Amino acid sequence: MAKASATIAARERAHIPHRVRTATRRGAFLRARYLYLMLLPGLLYLLIMNYLPMFGTIISFKRIDYALGIFRSPWIGLKNFEYLFATGDSWVAIRNTFAYNLVFIVTGPIVSITIAIMLNEILNRRVAKIYQTMLIMPHFVSFVVASYLLYAFLATNNGYFNTTIMPFLGMQPVRWYLEPQHWPVLLFLVNGWKTWGFGTVIYLATMSGLDQEIFEAATIDGASRWVQIRRIIIPLLLPIVMLLVTLSLGRIFYSDFGLFYQVPRGSGSLVQTTQTLDTYVYRALIQMSDVGMSSAAAFLQSVVGFVTILVANLLMRRLKPEWAVF
Repeated sequence: MAKASATIAARERAHIPHRVRTATRRGAFLRARYLYLMLLPGLLYLLIMNYLPMFGTIISFKRIDYALGIFRSPWIGLKNFEYLFATGDSWVAIRNTFAYNLVFIVTGPIVSITIAIMLNEILNRRVAKIYQTMLIMPHFVSFVVASYLLYAFLATNNGYFNTTIMPFLGMQPVRWYLEPQHWPVLLFLVNGWKTWGFGTVIYLATMSGLDQEIFEAATIDGASRWVQIRRIIIPLLLPIVMLLVTLSLGRIFYSDFGLFYQVPRGSGSLVQTTQTLDTYVYRALIQMSDVGMSSAAAFLQSVVGFVTILVANLLMRRLKPEWAVF
């Protein structure tokens, strides 16, 4: 029946003169002209900041000669990529980038959902709002500021840990910025301090939009609060969790430059545990002035991220179509 109705509607549209259809489209455009005008700044930003720089990918395949310029510099094929993978530092950067992001992607939703459920269980809404505000505030603090806050705790000579905590525990002072073995845990905690609150707000907003009649029916049927969390809240949160995880997988070979460079204060002694592809590109560009290799690393990040998000979306679509992004 629906198919027959669609066929009839298509036939009716086919008999409408082209001039009438054009006038109808023009009228619809004019009615929505202010909406299109509001859309224009965002489109211009997207064009200038995301699409125009794509022409710079040719740098990855050239040996840049500043006297000749980008377009007249000689082509060298994949030599920049060969040099990128020939150095041991690049493999350390790739390993760290992938490992840190994998840990962040796995633990982030778990911690954020746990905190969101705990906040949702607080009956006093004013207290819950205070906790929510305290959790979201670190999201708006830059990693530059966070690096100074951490330095106040970890400075070798006058940091709070070495002057107060370590003597209280009967332990020797630690040279935090010279000993790399401590930094995987420190970076995990700093990243969590900054990002878990934002994730909590997203999941808390999702929970506030759930149909309360479901919980009322579950309560009437004798379901405890723990059962409601396991059987209702978590399953209903899964679509938004999978959406955020899929988008995060697209950036699995990207890292926050502030977290991995500013927070460790660019210490060369910590390179084994703090070097990521973004800091590697920065050091290659600043210290070696190798624009080609830096561009090759950035191009590799883009391609791997694009392929990863396609594969992740395909897997999500196979598991459950509603989990897919597109």
